[in-house]
Amino acid sequence: MPNAYIIGLGKSGIAAARLLKREGYSVTLSDRASSPILQQQQQELATEGIAVELCHSFAPATPLKLIVVSPGVPWDLPALIRARELGIETIGEVELAWRHLQSQPWIGITGTNGKTTTTALIAAIFQSAGFYAPACGNIGYAACELALGEKPPDWVIAEMSSYQIESSPSIAPKISIWTTFTPDHLSRHKTLENYYNIKAHLLKQSELQVINGDDPYLRQKGVESWPKACWTSVKGKAELLGDPARGAYIEDGWAIALDEKILPVDSLRMVGSHNQQNLLMAVATARLAGIEKDAIAQAIANFPGVPHRLEHIRTWAGIDFINDSKATNYDAAEVGLASVATPAILIAGGEAKEGDDIAWIETIQAKAAAVLLIGNAADTFAKRLQQANYNNWEIVETMERAVSRSSELAKEHNAKVVLLSPACASFDQYQNFEQRGDDFRQLCLESLP
Repeated sequence: MPNAYIIGLGKSGIAAARLLKREGYSVTLSDRASSPILQQQQQELATEGIAVELCHSFAPATPLKLIVVSPGVPWDLPALIRARELGIETIGEVELAWRHLQSQPWIGITGTNGKTTTTALIAAIFQSAGFYAPACGNIGYAACELALGEKPPDWVIAEMSSYQIESSPSIAPKISIWTTFTPDHLSRHKTLENYYNIKAHLLKQSELQVINGDDPYLRQKGVESWPKACWTSVKGKAELLGDPARGAYIEDGWAIALDEKILPVDSLRMVGSHNQQNLLMAVATARLAGIEKDAIAQAIANFPGVPHRLEHIRTWAGIDFINDSKATNYDAAEVGLASVATPAILIAGGEAKEGDDIAWIETIQAKAAAVLLIGNAADTFAKRLQQANYNNWEIVETMERAVSRSSELAKEHNAKVVLLSPACASFDQYQNFEQRGDDFRQLCLESLP
């Protein structure tokens, strides 16, 4: 019986372990952490014949045929480098799923920001057209969960981070989408060129490509780099790169794809021009896949939005409370703040990332009546705001104090919006951005009088 080792006891790791167990492997799953929840999962998996090691750092000591890495595990971990030197095949969880589902058509969505909304829109359109097309990867199911199912999907709609692409060398979607490209994850990928090349690999492997032509970096790469791509632009046909008959753009309030008027842009209830761009990419993908206009229009009209991405929680005393917890870098947070009504009370902070914060701070100066700072980044953000001569900030440390104080400040400044848009990862105070957004939602619903 061949031995397989899975690193990371999350949704992806558990699905990969179950899939390999079904394929006849002897499976060990490990995680560096331990908690009551992880211990419970350890016991459940033991009953399935899957060994789980907690508080454990992987070292390639025993004979192994395969190592599967969860998305959050660094690809250049010394133990993984050593394993590859020893000739042990090392892949990501999405690559494992691809090997079991490559007879189905895949859609791969990548980019620095905009991935989740675009993925959710595409999945909604395909499902409206009658396909079994669940979202997986970074949202929805782990990709291996789909491979475990009794019925294979008609389409696999996979949101893929650079981490997942890096560890999935053979994945070749029918259609790939590149939403945006700005510096992110450089602590892992070291250079912007490395980060670009990882994402570009996914599109080069794909039969068809859809690319955001309004993104400055991708636009600069242009038709020379991607001559056969379907380019998109919210700025109209005149600004479109490539062949308009193969592109998608907005003109006179209509989304036009592949030379055909599809639907009015205001059918989408989500705010912000960036969401118009996400809409265009989703519509273009659907038309390339042969989905009819009616199914597209119906899906968009009924689309509720994405949790943790400009998610409206409630209106209290005339103030809209909006959860944008998924804005984990400066660019996403800038887009979030630019999309809401002015003036706004902004809640920001967490575990800071590398990146250029200038445009984000300029948007704060233009739109935020006050900023409440939480988490490890609070002191650093306070200094940066002071340097920019923006002084209407307070360090409140916790989400509970932020929500309470935001309601007071909103009344004081006659603000229309309280926005959680952290510009940070969540790991200093929460397990992930979803837990952070859920905490904000609960506090908004339960703690305001």
